[in-house]
Amino acid sequence: MYDHFYYESSIKSSKRLVWWLYLMHSLSILFSLGLFSFIPLLINYLKRGDTEGTFLYSHHSWQISSFWWYLFWMMIGGVFFITLVGVPVAAMIWLGALAWKTYRLLRGFLNVSENEPMPE
Repeated sequence: MYDHFYYESSIKSSKRLVWWLYLMHSLSILFSLGLFSFIPLLINYLKRGDTEGTFLYSHHSWQISSFWWYLFWMMIGGVFFITLVGVPVAAMIWLGALAWKTYRLLRGFLNVSENEPMPE
């Protein structure tokens, strides 16, 4: 009985943290185009192991991979931007990356609210 109570409490606490991490990633996108997303990313890496074997583990992994792919595409856009001729291409890449990251954050918020894992 005690173990079950502790497990439920731990899951609720971890779920609340994952929700806050989604919010922090979202605010970082909104206020710094993702520049400060490394802060929740570090927390994702530190806390992911605590959620091993639960649906929340997939949310940490989802946020981690979202960060790295978003950074990759922002850097690709930066390469095009440097050429000056590629500025329109850079803008399209950046808007696409922003839309993709927004989708992933919204989908994550919805899935964690429904206690659903993220696809691997």
